[in-house]
Amino acid sequence: MPQQTEVTIQEFTIAGPDAGPYALAPGPDGALWCTLVHGGGIARVTTDGKVTTYDLDSASGGPTMITAGADGALWFTEYKAHRIGRIGTDGRISSFALPTENAGPLGIAAGPDGALWFTESAVDRIGRITTDGEISEYALPTAGGFPSVIAAGPDGALWFTVNQAGGRIGRITVDGDVSLHQLPTPEAGPVGIAPGPDGALWFVEIAAGQIGRISTGGIDEFPLPDRQSRPHAIAAGPDGALWFTEWGAGRVGRITTDGRIDGYDLPDRASEPHGIALGPDGALWVALETGSLARIGVGGPAQPR
Repeated sequence: MPQQTEVTIQEFTIAGPDAGPYALAPGPDGALWCTLVHGGGIARVTTDGKVTTYDLDSASGGPTMITAGADGALWFTEYKAHRIGRIGTDGRISSFALPTENAGPLGIAAGPDGALWFTESAVDRIGRITTDGEISEYALPTAGGFPSVIAAGPDGALWFTVNQAGGRIGRITVDGDVSLHQLPTPEAGPVGIAPGPDGALWFVEIAAGQIGRISTGGIDEFPLPDRQSRPHAIAAGPDGALWFTEWGAGRVGRITTDGRIDGYDLPDRASEPHGIALGPDGALWVALETGSLARIGVGGPAQPR
């Protein structure tokens, strides 16, 4: 019988049920930083569950994705306020309005050039902001694509998902050159994307119920056992595998680089898991929209129950 990786799951309530923990990232201070998409705030959570919340100047700005920048601060998108935000580890917040109105910034990642790169989902552009606040924008060669999540790749470029208009994976160099790669499954709805330990980019297909992999060898897709589970975000784990959230099923999944898939139910199957990130403590952390973070401790192999 194949072995399943043993995990331990703990949950920490960090906000009220209406605040909406959405995405999270480790900070340079050894804590997790989490966006509260409905509550208009950023939460700092230590690995033992201590929480500090910082309110943004707009409760309806929709802070969405977050990442650590090269300047020692956390940078995040405000999807509804059409801004890029910055929060220092001391809690000081600043924001930068985008040049294009109603751009809908969504994903954000630190680039190899020291700048932050982000998607402008409503206007089919990729943006770049320096740590001094200088913004550039690059148009995509497609309309209605809804660029979503972005990640730095192992090749010195940024890779991003194009959620609509057929579903594609995009690549942009730090010079602004863009290429798009059509997915084998039409309208797969790719969302989360992250570099894997094998030199490829791994992504989730929320509409198709699949995990994807793109490399110089092409694109592979791996159907999930539950095709209706709505996979949302993905991250490399401490064990050489990729871990992902199944938003529609209240579950966290694991896929090895050769395509073996396992699933682990969260204590509350209605908790709506969204973002996932490797924490400073070596565990995986998941943002649960119902108000909590889940800590996934990854151990050795154990027989499935």
